[in-house]
Amino acid sequence: MEPKYPIPTVGALVKGPSGRVLIVKTSKWQGWWGVPGGKVEWGEPLEAALQREFREEVGLELANIRFALLLEGVFDPQFYKPMHFLFVNYFAESPDETVCPNQEILEWAWVTPEEALRYPLNNITRALLGAYTGRGAI
Repeated sequence: MEPKYPIPTVGALVKGPSGRVLIVKTSKWQGWWGVPGGKVEWGEPLEAALQREFREEVGLELANIRFALLLEGVFDPQFYKPMHFLFVNYFAESPDETVCPNQEILEWAWVTPEEALRYPLNNITRALLGAYTGRGAI
């Protein structure tokens, strides 16, 4: 049974040393590309959840974490099942671009923001990338 309240999640658009950003494709988003992230655990601070999710999903450590924007996803048809999410999005940097994917990550790419816009991005990531490019470089 699904919860009857919004689920808080964290994610980040991360820039590597090359100046490119990381996007990933997961099965949960049905072929749409996005950014690594996931649910916040009970009692877990948001930035700690973000660090944990990046370690678990792609094996990266994050630095220079900055809040980017808050988005809501209510029964988004791009997601594999009906859910109500609160997406707490960040910008961050990684000192390394070596991705060690877990089973959730089907594909990944380090791309320029312009290249990322040519991928089939989920709506949340497209909005995050828009905020990123509107602000200039992170």
